[in-house]
Amino acid sequence: MKFHLTKAENHQLITGFGAAQDGAFFVAINDIQYRPPVIITTHQTITDHNIIDFETLTADHFTDLLALHPEVVLLGTGDKHRFIQPKLSAVLTEKYIPVECMTTAAACRTFNILVSEGRNVIAILLTH
Repeated sequence: MKFHLTKAENHQLITGFGAAQDGAFFVAINDIQYRPPVIITTHQTITDHNIIDFETLTADHFTDLLALHPEVVLLGTGDKHRFIQPKLSAVLTEKYIPVECMTTAAACRTFNILVSEGRNVIAILLTH
């Protein structure tokens, strides 16, 4: 799916997502394709991380996000809407940083909306 977006000056935007020709899932960030899992902030794309999939998420994954000073964290859980155990994101919620779980498609759309509002958002995008 290709997104039709307005430009957000000096910010990352998700410009598409879906299955590539080889069938693998991709997320296009500023028209560059990445294979999830990927972490995207308003200013950077992080592919060098230790997140594998939804089942192996730990509290440390969320603790690591504190250094990026997010206002909100989006967790794209693949094609199924799933929720994490609250203890995993407690370090963020204790600092009043909400963690919103949704499908990856919804996380992509929500990320762009929040960036266009000038919010400091982080999205963790998973395929499963």
